[in-house]
Amino acid sequence: MGRAWAWARIGVLALLWGSTFLWVELALAALTPVQVTLSRCALGAVTLLVVCLAWGRRLPTGRATWGRIVVAAFFCNALPFAMFSLGQQTIDSGVAGVLNATTPLWSLLIGVVIGSERGLPPLRVAALLIGFTGVVLIFAPWQTTGPVGWGALAIVVAAASYAVGFAYMGRSLVGKGIPTISLSTAQLVAATGLTTLTLPAGGLTPIEIGPKALIAVLVLGVVATGATFHLTYRNIAAEGATNTATVGYLLPVVSVALGVIVLDEDFGLRVAAGMVVVLIGVALTRLPGRREMTDRRGR
Repeated sequence: MGRAWAWARIGVLALLWGSTFLWVELALAALTPVQVTLSRCALGAVTLLVVCLAWGRRLPTGRATWGRIVVAAFFCNALPFAMFSLGQQTIDSGVAGVLNATTPLWSLLIGVVIGSERGLPPLRVAALLIGFTGVVLIFAPWQTTGPVGWGALAIVVAAASYAVGFAYMGRSLVGKGIPTISLSTAQLVAATGLTTLTLPAGGLTPIEIGPKALIAVLVLGVVATGATFHLTYRNIAAEGATNTATVGYLLPVVSVALGVIVLDEDFGLRVAAGMVVVLIGVALTRLPGRREMTDRRGR
């Protein structure tokens, strides 16, 4: 039952997170990158504040705790959200999701460096590499045409920033006796404050927003940011930072599918094959290691 719930959390998180790139693309039709970033942070924060109030939870207290929350908000919210908004000005939403799938590799590397991923099973390492191979197959960097350049680099920076944020949250915030809803709410509040500081860089531009863009902004903020971020926090607490980062391998499937269906973006045999390889990598990553199997048999 525990593994079933873990798979359910991973699946729901992948669907919600993977749709983010579609909503960003639609929102950018009416808003500047700074405005998209600020609106999703603010709407996400308000959404979780309402949930906090309804659940009778309070925001964390203490200067040291809030200092750690601000650091996490920068790496896991303000910076990657801004990079996605900037990058998707020049690349498709599907490709943005594909490039974001490098997050697990960055997370694994960071985990090895900081010592939180010691004795990594060979099967897990192979699974991560297989997943990365699928990402490369979808992106096809050997092709001279296609979405490359600064936009793609911005998305890679966002993926690496997520990995840093996940690792920091796992070490400094999760498991410290503070409810995850309080942490996720406080972090989006902090991210809203950080993003507000960037308003002079294009955030003060007058806007004319139509119904489609307005719906996209609302869904992006309330569902794809507020609800998704809280679920991410829950998953870090239950599965760990590296396991949560493996959700990134499912994002190409969701983002590419939505890009093709909703935005009429390109889709071919190579992309389909890459998505299959990605799913194989995810499946292998989620298999219990030898140590875990031994622990289960001993119970």
